Amino acid sequence: MKTLADAFHHTLKDVYYAENALTKALPKVAAAAKSAELKKAVEHHLAETKEQISILGKVFASIGAKPEGEKCDAIEGLIKETEGLIKGASGVALDAALVAAAQAVEHYEIARYGTLREWAKVLGHSEAHDMLSQILDMEKAANAKLTSMAVESVNAAA
Repeated sequence: MKTLADAFHHTLKDVYYAENALTKALPKVAAAAKSAELKKAVEHHLAETKEQISILGKVFASIGAKPEGEKCDAIEGLIKETEGLIKGASGVALDAALVAAAQAVEHYEIARYGTLREWAKVLGHSEAHDMLSQILDMEKAANAKLTSMAVESVNAAA
């Protein structure tokens, strides 16, 4: 990468890979969740993730590129960590651990989408900027929902 445009395209491919990887990981998280509320939240986020992949396809199109992923080591690590929690935690502690793991993913995505949105603005990709802002808002809302769930029910139950 030598230019901001290169970094933008690389990071866009990174999040595209990450979102696709999450569509495979989230059903496992939903299956492991003990709380019906957490299970429902994870299933809802899976639907949102699929919508975000569709939006990312439009972001790629808006910059004249084809949608493609590039391996994202960060998301692979977060997924591996979550799989370890599923194997190692049990009972009500499992739900608290799953919420924490989900928030780690959300925080990563918030950081990436925030960066991409601002780079799109600098690069003059106003349509991409708007779509990335939409995804960023979705990720922030998902994080807020997880925080609320943790504070109001999951952590106290654990």
